[in-house]
Amino acid sequence: MIFLGSKFCPHCGARVGRTEGEDETVAKSCPRCEVALQSVALGPTGTVKIHECSKCEGLWVDVATFDAICTDREEQAVVLGGATPPPGRAVLTLDEVRYLHCPECHTLMNRVNFAGRSGVIIDCCRGHGTWFDRNELQQIVEFIRGGGLEAARERDRVQLEDQQRHRPLPATIEPIEPRRTWANPWSNPWVDGRDLIDVLLFLGGAIARLFTK
Repeated sequence: MIFLGSKFCPHCGARVGRTEGEDETVAKSCPRCEVALQSVALGPTGTVKIHECSKCEGLWVDVATFDAICTDREEQAVVLGGATPPPGRAVLTLDEVRYLHCPECHTLMNRVNFAGRSGVIIDCCRGHGTWFDRNELQQIVEFIRGGGLEAARERDRVQLEDQQRHRPLPATIEPIEPRRTWANPWSNPWVDGRDLIDVLLFLGGAIARLFTK
């Protein structure tokens, strides 16, 4: 990224491949500054299309464009302005946490540590896109180019396999033994109320037989 109005890249000296959509009416506002976002196409062919805040230099990138940046090295080079800086790791700060509204649907976005280990906290709306504060998109591209994204995916794969390997087997349910009947209730003391009823019925029958003789 470069300063607005610059004609050459401050890193490599290349002529700027940047087209601003001056005639485009952007119905999106910066979630921090609440000013209108400017539509910008980066690269010689304008393949990377984003929206930029001229005040805080934050960037709004839709879902498809960010996915392409994560997988396409040419688009990553466009984001870096042709430079190839050494991969670095962002440092987490203790700044006050502020949840931002999506520039499109205006719902609160989720704060996510990109790839779970990059240290770059980005604001994401699952259905519309991602908001990057100043320099965050460059930090993420450097993280990807340094192999950080592949390492994070491999770590997640290993953890998933380990969880599946150590997942406890489902507990077996002991079959319920059917209730046994006893010819003589005195040979087996009652276990529950039903056996007590059997004993009382047995005694009642015995007494009845005594009086009928």
